[in-house]
Amino acid sequence: MLNNRAHVSAQTRQRVTAAIQELEAQEAQLAARGRRLFFDFVVEAPTRFSREVKTAAEAVLPRIGTAVCRPRFLLQDQMPEAEVLKALERIQKRGSHGLCLKARDTEKIRAAVNRLVAAGIPVITLVTDLPTTDRRAYVGLDNAGAGRTAAYLIYKTLGTERGQVLASRSHGAFLGEEEREQAFLQALRSYCPQLTVLTTEGGGGLGFETSRMLEQSLDSSAAIMAVYSMGGGNRAILQTLAERGQRPDVYVAHDLDQENRALLQTGQLDYVLHHDLQHDIAGAFHQFLAHHRLTTELDESQASTVQVLTPANIPMRPPLSRP
Repeated sequence: MLNNRAHVSAQTRQRVTAAIQELEAQEAQLAARGRRLFFDFVVEAPTRFSREVKTAAEAVLPRIGTAVCRPRFLLQDQMPEAEVLKALERIQKRGSHGLCLKARDTEKIRAAVNRLVAAGIPVITLVTDLPTTDRRAYVGLDNAGAGRTAAYLIYKTLGTERGQVLASRSHGAFLGEEEREQAFLQALRSYCPQLTVLTTEGGGGLGFETSRMLEQSLDSSAAIMAVYSMGGGNRAILQTLAERGQRPDVYVAHDLDQENRALLQTGQLDYVLHHDLQHDIAGAFHQFLAHHRLTTELDESQASTVQVLTPANIPMRPPLSRP
């Protein structure tokens, strides 16, 4: 059977495969018993998003069950390349059972990730990928799918109207936002070739910096008909536009963080493109456990499908699980 012998029924093969998988799971549970694992999170993102990451990780960990898992967080609004490199070097020297990383896509950061993997530390990228590295998997949103979804929502609102669309990114070096933007521009050209697009980047999704970046980019004579905000700072964007007497017909943003939840509830955002961070981070933890042979081997995680939220279908925040 195990050597692909002939004349073995499909039903028998399934039973043997299921038995093998059950034995592997039991062995993994025995191996994990009493083990303590430390996982690191290095995340460059505004506090409103990194808070969601931390909350999701703390909610997921009690459900892992196969080992005692402890997260360590380094969460910063802005983390220049040099700071990321120092953090990754410290993790390599100290040791870690896995790193979940949201960082810029630069040559030096890619090289540092490969050094971690070579040292036996698995790396999972979160919401923005480093696909040319030796990272184990990517978890997070299907960014290209999100960009196409944003274009479709704007098309369904504006139809054949003419005007300008603002497409805003937080930083030029995050690959996830680049994937969103490329897919968005391609789809919007197909749906609404009559619209012009003003693309901006910078501000890191932070209020003051985003507002300043936008003020420098806006043409006072051009009305903004729609906004696709890929990197946050939405309250600042709305306020900057309002100071110019502008209110877009449709506003599409990302992530149901605290700020966006409030803006969606009051109708200032029309759509929020959301993905389940708990699901993503659970996938990251399972990848780490598979690396250490504490659970059955997994294929590379699949990117999360975008969920379109409106003021009419905002999900309730689930209670935080505790051990």
